[in-house]
Amino acid sequence: MKVLVTGGSGFVGARTIDRLLANGHEVVNLDVRVSDRHPERTTLGDVRDADACLRAMRGADAVLHLAALYRDDVRPRELYYQVNVDGTGCIARAAAELGVRRIVFTSSFSVYGLEDAGKSESGALDPVNDYGRSKLAAESLLREWLQGDASRSLQVLRPSVIFGEGNRGNVWTLLNQIARGRFALIGRGANRKSMAYVGNVAEFLLFLLGRSAPRYELYNYADKPDMSVSEIVDTAARELGRSVLRVPVPGRIAMLLGYGGDVLGRLTGKSMTLNSERVRKFLADTTLPTARLESTGFARPFELNRAFVQTIRSEFAQR
Repeated sequence: MKVLVTGGSGFVGARTIDRLLANGHEVVNLDVRVSDRHPERTTLGDVRDADACLRAMRGADAVLHLAALYRDDVRPRELYYQVNVDGTGCIARAAAELGVRRIVFTSSFSVYGLEDAGKSESGALDPVNDYGRSKLAAESLLREWLQGDASRSLQVLRPSVIFGEGNRGNVWTLLNQIARGRFALIGRGANRKSMAYVGNVAEFLLFLLGRSAPRYELYNYADKPDMSVSEIVDTAARELGRSVLRVPVPGRIAMLLGYGGDVLGRLTGKSMTLNSERVRKFLADTTLPTARLESTGFARPFELNRAFVQTIRSEFAQR
């Protein structure tokens, strides 16, 4: 199968291309930067560029659409919609023009919002930030594309926070703060977090492409069992040989600190490690049920706790 991977130079994309190639697929990577791991398979281009999408997609049997803006501090915020929504629209239009009938799309658990944990795929959708809203709008665009032809197939994945070797997202930021002795656990840390190891996510994307083309599938993705924030922090502190200060203050005090970071960021024009968006996410109980995924028979190659420990050791071996 010839597969176009958008955003294949990124963290998840590079690992997914590894697995696609290992299983005999032909791969084209569409990205705004050349892949460190697969430079020879990269077509430089932006998913917002219709010509770039057409050029990269020509001859493909399927599209694995991973390209997105996802950081908490993207400015201006309109970029979320330009890349995540308009870019998805370009991919859908190119697929329609070229007769590509299968798209696998990585959305996000952010479409559910942060107030209610444990939402199944049929749960209420209430994104609280621009990233979540843009991902939900992108899902809607792809469902419109799906309805345009009865022969088309769409599979949507809503993963929890993804971690792993080489990532520089929120999990790495937490680990780095602990490693540098600059982290304090605010509150009891009893809230639980669903997480996903990049190796397992890449394997599940490969698994989806290997299934007979369904009309429509939607899956939450998380590796189980969920860990509490306290368990996450204690595991990291033990592996890094650090002690962690525990500060028993209410969540509202933590949010005030986050708002202070927002103000400081606006004044300095810099991205602040501590901001209200990150504090809100940190304090929330964000767990994803995966019963629908488990029903597929997918077997995760990596156990969550071992993958987490291995990531810590790999990223901070010299500390």
